Amino acid sequence: MPPLRVLSYNVHGLRDDRAALIALIRDLAPDVLVVQEAPRRFLWRHKCAALANDTGMVVGAGGLPALGNLLLVSMRVRVHETWCMRYPLTPGRHLRGAAFLRGSVRGGGFTVSGSHLATDPAERPAQAALWKEALDGVEGPVIAAADLNEGPGGGAWRTVEDGLVSSSAGSFTYPATLPARLIDGLFVTPDITIERYEVVESDLARRASDHLPVLADLSLPSS
Repeated sequence: MPPLRVLSYNVHGLRDDRAALIALIRDLAPDVLVVQEAPRRFLWRHKCAALANDTGMVVGAGGLPALGNLLLVSMRVRVHETWCMRYPLTPGRHLRGAAFLRGSVRGGGFTVSGSHLATDPAERPAQAALWKEALDGVEGPVIAAADLNEGPGGGAWRTVEDGLVSSSAGSFTYPATLPARLIDGLFVTPDITIERYEVVESDLARRASDHLPVLADLSLPSS
């Protein structure tokens, strides 16, 4: 079963200790990095490319088209297809969306998607339902990672988790300096095995962002 290391990380708009962020990502060496709050405005292409270059990865999908959701991949991953979606705009709120990438590694195919749901509890359920509908429409192994802005007991989390295996058992992810909530989740279809799951707590992680990253070592079904 081909291995795949996935890291999901809300990088807080790259407003914290960038050197710590880069060092942490390089040390963890993910095959796929699912980024929330990536550059989405002025010079977003350049900034996303710079983040990829600094971490030794390449841009797979996302950025402005996915409203700050970004997928970076290592050179182990072959990218076959990418696409993005946007959720309906609620007046006075941030426009949000999701990024998708269909790839393969050592004969194992997969689709990975990243999203960042609303902070508003009235807006969040509809976004979760739209993302879940898109995830359910994907054939084959699927990996979904997001900052859901709520924990495993919330309705949006349960919507995304339905029919998937989740990382809901684990340490808190927010805020990084004194974690008190698990709001960053990773979900996979049952044909993917989660060999290891960890919320990364270290000095680098506490300096790099206001969220702690979620790391998962997965085993993909062979094609």
